[in-house]
Amino acid sequence: MGAGLAPEVAAVRVAVRRLLAEVRPAGVLVACSGGADSVGLAAATAFEAPRLGVPAGLVTVDHGLQPGSAAWAAETAELGRGLGLDPVLVRRIDVGTAGGPEAAARAARYAALAEAAGDRAVLLAHTLDDQAETVLLGLGRGSGPRSIAGMRPVDGRWLRPLLGIRRETTRAACAAGHLPYRDDPHNADPRFTRVRLRAEVLPRLEDALQGGVAEALARTAELLRDDLDALDGLAAALTAAQLHALDALVADWHGQGPVALPSGRAVRRASGMLHLAGPDR
Repeated sequence: MGAGLAPEVAAVRVAVRRLLAEVRPAGVLVACSGGADSVGLAAATAFEAPRLGVPAGLVTVDHGLQPGSAAWAAETAELGRGLGLDPVLVRRIDVGTAGGPEAAARAARYAALAEAAGDRAVLLAHTLDDQAETVLLGLGRGSGPRSIAGMRPVDGRWLRPLLGIRRETTRAACAAGHLPYRDDPHNADPRFTRVRLRAEVLPRLEDALQGGVAEALARTAELLRDDLDALDGLAAALTAAQLHALDALVADWHGQGPVALPSGRAVRRASGMLHLAGPDR
């Protein structure tokens, strides 16, 4: 990637390259809000995608919720063109209020992104910090292991290459590349639950536990996703009682023994992971 390349730029590029090389989509659109995370993602994609033979464009969504949002969207689109991404699309949406402003904005945004993408994949700029916040939200709501498992790097058309990258890294990558970005005022508005987690709860946890909380939460989500994927893979051949017992190994483990499967194998939990044992088929 060249001598003297800033390590933050390299980290973002490597994350993008690895996921694109794994998935090999026929084409991608970067969902770019104009913030540091998505601008850093757009720049890395513009560099890496052509080298993998993946056509890459950009789409920015104007929510129309703030004065000057149309101008902001136009500036983001111009940035995408300057990076060499093609096509560059702007979508204006009507957010509405169904389910509250956060849920309404998210639903309208994802619908617009899916419409713009067509048969292409969409790169989303969620970072490790976003993943940690998602896990905390799931814990606070008590909505079960799937919500605590957080966001997936690959979830159908939605690709999230930056789930292992810290927010501070994307900002540093933009600074190193002299890439302009803007901070959304909503990201500092304490009316929103996620903002309060970001500004108040996580910093206090980091201080109380002497750091490493965000990484630990993201790691917990990854381990839980692996366990849930294992359960899903076994589900087709299991009875309701066996499904319940397997689910308890993940969500309500208190030292219980292995769960027998129809195949003659058994699933046990050890060191925080599920293990499949028994005779070969």
